[in-house]
Amino acid sequence: MNLIGVIGLGYVGLPLAINLASKYKVFGYDVNSKRVNDLKLGIDETKIISRKEIRNVEIKFFGTPESLKDCNIYIVTVPTPLKKNYSPDFSYIERATATVSKILNKGDIVVYESTVYPGATEEICIPILEKSSLVFNKDFYVGYSPERINIGDSKNTFKKISKIVSASNKSTLDILFNLYQSVIDAKVYKVPSIKIAEAAKVVENAQRDINIAFVNELAMMFSKMKIDTNEVLKAASTKWNFLNFRPGLVGGHCIGIDPYYLLHKSKEHGYNPMLIYSARMVNEEVPAYIAHEILKKINFHDIDMSRAKVLLLGITFKENISDIRNSKAIELAKILKDAGLDLTIYDPHVKKNEKSFEMKKISKFSIKSKYDVIILAVKHTHFLKISPIKFLKKNGFVYDLKGFFERHKRIYRF
Repeated sequence: MNLIGVIGLGYVGLPLAINLASKYKVFGYDVNSKRVNDLKLGIDETKIISRKEIRNVEIKFFGTPESLKDCNIYIVTVPTPLKKNYSPDFSYIERATATVSKILNKGDIVVYESTVYPGATEEICIPILEKSSLVFNKDFYVGYSPERINIGDSKNTFKKISKIVSASNKSTLDILFNLYQSVIDAKVYKVPSIKIAEAAKVVENAQRDINIAFVNELAMMFSKMKIDTNEVLKAASTKWNFLNFRPGLVGGHCIGIDPYYLLHKSKEHGYNPMLIYSARMVNEEVPAYIAHEILKKINFHDIDMSRAKVLLLGITFKENISDIRNSKAIELAKILKDAGLDLTIYDPHVKKNEKSFEMKKISKFSIKSKYDVIILAVKHTHFLKISPIKFLKKNGFVYDLKGFFERHKRIYRF
């Protein structure tokens, strides 16, 4: 019988572990002791998995890797962020792999779900596993099945998202195919090689990045022409084959990061992808562009910059979640604060005592509070209850990045 060890219990690893535990014996491991202790109590701080879902399955959580030594399938789901120079940071996956290598036994399978560039599993991970003195594809086997979890999406849940799976040989591929197919309702697709599966994942997010960059560039262009971009896109989307993307900030741990992995590997092979790079540059520019537009409108409305009270609605990287990793809303906030504005943040999904950024935060709205500028950065459903005009001072205005609020003469759209 399979005993599965899930390495990394974050936004990807925990839902995977819980779903696998509905059919198999699962041990979950994380280096964050607080995270492990919370999960033992049925508490998921990310609010992705409920206490009931945790309690409904038999799963054990550990903070010591030795507790996983009897597992025969290991699934690594740790982050793969970027370094300051935008090159891939494999430190998490290297440490997780080193941990597995110390407890690896003959016949074990190691599966990676973390996003990497094509070739990373074979070039970086397998050599670390071989330090166990076991022989690859003889004593142990490797698979790759990239995560596709869409955080905050109540429609496309874990069981409903199709999975691609690859492995170092056919028998391992069959084992992993059956494993994943047994816990999801969607189809599992077998991929001919690990490199193809790795490439597919980064391509998925690079494609989305390119499409969003296109509409972001339209928004910048149409702003000069005094044309409402959202109305243009609504009209264009009446054609059956029009791709329905909307402008906005592009952050998070996938779309804003994965294209850099693909760019890095491509350059190693002597090809410099112009379209992927250009799209990244457009999307990286958006926070500074929006900040500049807001500052121009503050002057246009004769608002004293040194006394301007600004409220930013939303600080997470996308709507209806608490995840602030690589949030471009934070970048926008920092630019505005550095410009000397009195900035306050309101995000009902983020704790008021969140320490990863030092800015003034409020936990609820007061009708007594009035602002010169209100910026809608993230379209949390909660904000539908707000009528922003009521909270504006006499000359104040709203800057709506998402076309979220109804049209009004005091509301500008990106």
